[in-house]
Amino acid sequence: MRMIQVQSPGLLTTVQDLGREGFGHLGVSPSGAADPISLRLGNRLVGNAEGTAALEMTLLGGTFLFPQGAILALTGSDFGTTLGGAPLEQWTSVEAKPGQTLRVGSTRSGARCYLCVQGGIVAKPFLGSASTHLLSGLGGREGRALRKGDVLQIGAATVCFQKRAIAPQVLEYLSPRKMLRVTSGPQSDWFPPPSQEKFYQSAYRVAEESNRMGLRLQGPAIAQGSSGEMITEGVSLGAVQITAGGQPIILFVEQQTTGGYAKIANVISADLHSLGQLRPRDEIRFECIDWETARSLLLEQVKLLASEDLISG
Repeated sequence: MRMIQVQSPGLLTTVQDLGREGFGHLGVSPSGAADPISLRLGNRLVGNAEGTAALEMTLLGGTFLFPQGAILALTGSDFGTTLGGAPLEQWTSVEAKPGQTLRVGSTRSGARCYLCVQGGIVAKPFLGSASTHLLSGLGGREGRALRKGDVLQIGAATVCFQKRAIAPQVLEYLSPRKMLRVTSGPQSDWFPPPSQEKFYQSAYRVAEESNRMGLRLQGPAIAQGSSGEMITEGVSLGAVQITAGGQPIILFVEQQTTGGYAKIANVISADLHSLGQLRPRDEIRFECIDWETARSLLLEQVKLLASEDLISG
């Protein structure tokens, strides 16, 4: 069986697929790729099903040896990658020859990149998913980030190598946003008009403490009205909570499944992949749109991802 030898793991490299939906009532968040669109496109390039397990690298990539070779694609942010010493083109399928080494540097743009290999990363599923859930230590490679010396098995090859690339117009349309579109949250009326106006007119900086559980933001404090304390309730991916100190937190892929902070807004589904490319100190803003517009944007994105013009070659 083909394999990947981890010579250097990078800052935070984990096995991820599209996550484990449907277990929130058991306290298990979906986990999965922080930028699911990059994962899906990478898998399409190498001939995998869209949800096949791959490697997610954060801010600083690793070094990987392919003893038997592999068909691979690197998607997401530009990490200045080389294969066998030569620059590797992003968003394009390539063939690693037996014994070649892939070196993934530090990010030049967003927060994460994805290494997809034909056949996928072999990992024992937990609740139907290979995704690593770091908080609980489950899934992926023993529930943890990769370490030097790890050996990962690759699934069986499915098709012969064919160079394929994502169409430039598709990448432009799907490029990560810093103006995040949101719908009103379930407790938005708990915030008086001046507080809501401040929230939507202010810029917020992503804090260093951000992780896969949540993106902590720094900026003008948002005052809540006199609604009192709320009962802890279920929360959704992309929910924007306002803490007791008035600072927003965007709940992310390893979120707690319940929370007691009021939610002023929720990032729309079509923009969730942008959250996965936000780095510490990035500056973002929020734009409120109605439910119908949010639905139309998601349907437009789904149609694009299903288009035959998505990939050339």
